[in-house]
Amino acid sequence: MNRGEYTYIWQAPDWPNWRYDLGALASQMAEVSRAQGMLMGRLADLGMGLRDQACLAALTDDVVKTSEIEGEHLSVHSVRSSIARRLGVEIGALAPVDRHVDGVVEMVLDATTNSQAPVTQARLFGWHAALFPTGYSGLSRINVAHWRDDSAGPMQVVSGPIGRQRVHFEAPPAERLPAETDRFLAWINAPSGEAPLIRAGLAHLWFVTLHPFDDGNGRIARAIGDLMLARADGSTQRFYSLSAQIQRERNAYYDILERTQKDAMDVTPWLSWFLETLHRAVDQAQVTLDDVLAKSRFWQHWGTQALNARQIKVLNRLLDGFDGKLTSSKWAAIAKCSSDTALRDLNDLVERGMLRKAAAGGRSTSYELNDVPGAPATRGDGNR
Repeated sequence: MNRGEYTYIWQAPDWPNWRYDLGALASQMAEVSRAQGMLMGRLADLGMGLRDQACLAALTDDVVKTSEIEGEHLSVHSVRSSIARRLGVEIGALAPVDRHVDGVVEMVLDATTNSQAPVTQARLFGWHAALFPTGYSGLSRINVAHWRDDSAGPMQVVSGPIGRQRVHFEAPPAERLPAETDRFLAWINAPSGEAPLIRAGLAHLWFVTLHPFDDGNGRIARAIGDLMLARADGSTQRFYSLSAQIQRERNAYYDILERTQKDAMDVTPWLSWFLETLHRAVDQAQVTLDDVLAKSRFWQHWGTQALNARQIKVLNRLLDGFDGKLTSSKWAAIAKCSSDTALRDLNDLVERGMLRKAAAGGRSTSYELNDVPGAPATRGDGNR
């Protein structure tokens, strides 16, 4: 059968016998492994507390960004609180957390901290139920903890306005799912001589191609990829986020996915993109680690200062990454205090030398962290 006689990869006569050019991918795998080794070597020199903080930062990024890829925006501070509570990491006051945030956190933590456990239908159904605790996706009721049934028509990935929608992909029909998912689960749980990084890329692609649920397939596919990467690393702690890097390259992600799902069973281009993106994710983890160390240095230097609870809370918010510029009105909103109190808090920190007024002008005065003497300069407004 020629490639022109079918539209989607799952219709290929040799589906799902994945093919790839290992020789063409070898140098990329070596580069990823080298970057991972450099990161782990740096982490090995840190104490347990800083490692926990680095892990917390990576997992928070993972949970927030895997939802952003699907157009959902979770509160960073709620996510961070939910993860810290489960891991027993001390971060001070915890932010309120809702069921939806907890559900995404539970899935990601189960995938990464219990990576050696078998991936079963019951486990995937549990993840799906955690993602949709109300049984709804937006305003639409969906089949939770069940494979899709296609009662409303074939499962399609579409874009564009109603009436002029473009179909990017159509998944296998629902009647094929029991056999298809059984085959996928048997593969993912079986011992293999394949390179672990290759298996991580294949697992992500295979699951998202099956698209077995009414919704949440992308998030679960990325969780499966994270699980396979955790198996490859042999660690229950995560220090880099592939989902966060995919979110940064979202358009390229959807483009390579669509091209792969409409091509033949040679998935070398997909795996090459996956490895390149993974490499950039590991490199980005070095930046995250710099932030963790900067926060540690800040409190080592200023920790003896007698600060009120509001000041500690907002300073930690700045150190953990702050969107935009810090103004007195934002301080009042975060600290839940009056504008006068916010201004007194800010002026006090400026006088102590912990904050400085930003050089950029504007309607409102903004503030940024001051540099710790002897340390690399901090990034003023905390943007990531």
